Amino acid sequence: MSKRQIQKMLRLMASGEPVELTSPMASVKKLAKLAFVAQQFGYEYADVRQGGGNNSQLRMLIVPDPSPHARSRAAQNWAQYPNAGDGVSLPPLVPDAFELLKARINFDLTGKSAEKRMGYGALGVSIGCVFIAYRLGGTSDDFVIAAVIWLVLMAVFGIGFVVTRKRNANFAARLQAAGFMPVTDETGRVRYLPPGGQMPGHGNPFGGGPYGAQGPAMPAAPAPGYGQQPPMPYGQPQPQQPPYGQPAPYGTAAQGPYAPPQPQQPQAPYGHPAQQNPHWQPPQR
Repeated sequence: MSKRQIQKMLRLMASGEPVELTSPMASVKKLAKLAFVAQQFGYEYADVRQGGGNNSQLRMLIVPDPSPHARSRAAQNWAQYPNAGDGVSLPPLVPDAFELLKARINFDLTGKSAEKRMGYGALGVSIGCVFIAYRLGGTSDDFVIAAVIWLVLMAVFGIGFVVTRKRNANFAARLQAAGFMPVTDETGRVRYLPPGGQMPGHGNPFGGGPYGAQGPAMPAAPAPGYGQQPPMPYGQPQPQQPPYGQPAPYGTAAQGPYAPPQPQQPQAPYGHPAQQNPHWQPPQR
């Protein structure tokens, strides 16, 4: 987990939109650390998928957590670590929370869906061995060679299946002991969610993205009229517009719900000038 990755993640989180993070070296440990930092500032781990050439990359999705507890924790951490955007001044890593995130990520990568993929792989190997036997000539010796190859590959698949199932059982037991509940999404995939958690994206957290089936299209929101602000995410209050013809206070910037708090500029009392030149003279008629 590099300082640059954290800086980029916090900048993207300031928008209040889902954020995708990539680990080129397929490191679960690095992604779990990033997910832990995201949790401290109002986001929650959603899902992870393999990608890239030979599945050498891991792509993790984090989404805003609108719960009051998450908002309160984010506000407290921004107040305690106002320089967190530098990627260094961060809350300390909590070992128990970190291990739970690792267990969730590992289970999502090698859960029941991984066991199904291994079964499909074994079926493909069986068909491939028969095809090899016919390609070699279709004699009895060719079928013996193909059978030996099939036995070796089946042994490898069998060992992998047993090891994967044992690891998944350990991850599931750890998550259940921490209060996580198993939930089956609409594709039949088993996920473990924290108490009171909901499945992001209606069972397909990567829906609408490059990770799988496209979800049903959401109706487009009408374009705001002239002088109207678009709606803020997650029920945030709308910023008040100054009356027509009056400029906004200088230095006031738009601020997303997950951005660090910005210092407020002091305002002069209404109807009183901030400061006048004591040597000012009225114009002579």
